Amino acid sequence: MLQQTKRPGSQQQTKGVLQQQTKRLVSLDALRGFTIAAMIVVNYPGSEDHVYFTLRHTIWNGLSFTDQVAPYFLFFVGASIAFAYAKRLDEGISRSTLYKKIFFRSLKIYAVGMILNLMPDFNFHAIRWTGTLQRIAVVFFICAILYLNTNWKQQAWIAAALLISYWLALTCIPTPGAGKVMLEPGVNIVAWFDSKFLPGTMWRGTWDPESILSTVTSVATCITGMLAGKLMLSQKSPEEKVNYLMTAGVFSAIAGYFWGLAFPVNENLWTSSFVLVTSGFAALLFGAFYFLVDIKGKTKGTKPGIIFGANAIAIYFLADVWALIFYEFKFGGTSLNEKFMEGLTSVGADARFASLLYALLFVCINFIPAWWLYRKKIFIKL
Repeated sequence: MLQQTKRPGSQQQTKGVLQQQTKRLVSLDALRGFTIAAMIVVNYPGSEDHVYFTLRHTIWNGLSFTDQVAPYFLFFVGASIAFAYAKRLDEGISRSTLYKKIFFRSLKIYAVGMILNLMPDFNFHAIRWTGTLQRIAVVFFICAILYLNTNWKQQAWIAAALLISYWLALTCIPTPGAGKVMLEPGVNIVAWFDSKFLPGTMWRGTWDPESILSTVTSVATCITGMLAGKLMLSQKSPEEKVNYLMTAGVFSAIAGYFWGLAFPVNENLWTSSFVLVTSGFAALLFGAFYFLVDIKGKTKGTKPGIIFGANAIAIYFLADVWALIFYEFKFGGTSLNEKFMEGLTSVGADARFASLLYALLFVCINFIPAWWLYRKKIFIKL
């Protein structure tokens, strides 16, 4: 539970302090929404064959803009867990009630992820049990339970233990059958573990980026967000919070870089160095937004992020539904994205620029239902 320092004054004054601490941060709400928008941009280009390098996932080792989107979202999920459950605990809601809510919310998010995997054919013979939403569901469940039963120091130690254990497992345990340690695609211990224990098909045939073992370090990413949320809930001054968050971000990114020299930064394996680098960058981004938006009051431009973030998972799901129309259906033998690409490239536009422009247009299309839901005060809580 959020710890409060006892001060002289009435119970109403004490409650007022807590309410001030647990009020929603505009910066956090906006960042969560902007992250969803970024997911749509990188998932739905005009053409998969024409994409700027940094808008692609790195083939293996390395770090692009696209590689950072998923860990940022998990980081902000962690921060949101701290805010949501500190408030609920203070309201006196029992842990047993919260456990039920956490379980069913995780189940709903996982189910939505499975529906996306099955669309549009619903071929259960080639079902894939993992995916972005499935990982979010599992990580949210584990981290929310952790938050209710541990303090921030214990959470920090758990995250450190997960990162170190994962590093030792991947660099010290030989891949069975190979007789040596391997970190290449499809032949490492992570892929071997999935081949033995992950049912269904895998995204890459012999391996899956949302693997069982890499979910361990995904939990660590979310924990770093919980620690950031705990900092924001503390009684430190706003300026102190920014200083702590920005300093932690710098040191985390630097530590991840140097760890990456021995254990490469790799999103597909979600390596320990990848966690530190991306969590460091996410902390820096959070700190900068918090300073500009919540401290300085510069909220101009945050509204689109808030609108997307209000129904984040629902809009992510809806984007996949829209994609069936814009990518799968043929109009005169050509899909809408192909018509768009042909139209712009025929007048001399660079194919990569046209592809990016289409992705941004697709974001705007998804913004319309997001805006309507927000305006009608409809919040779909998955």
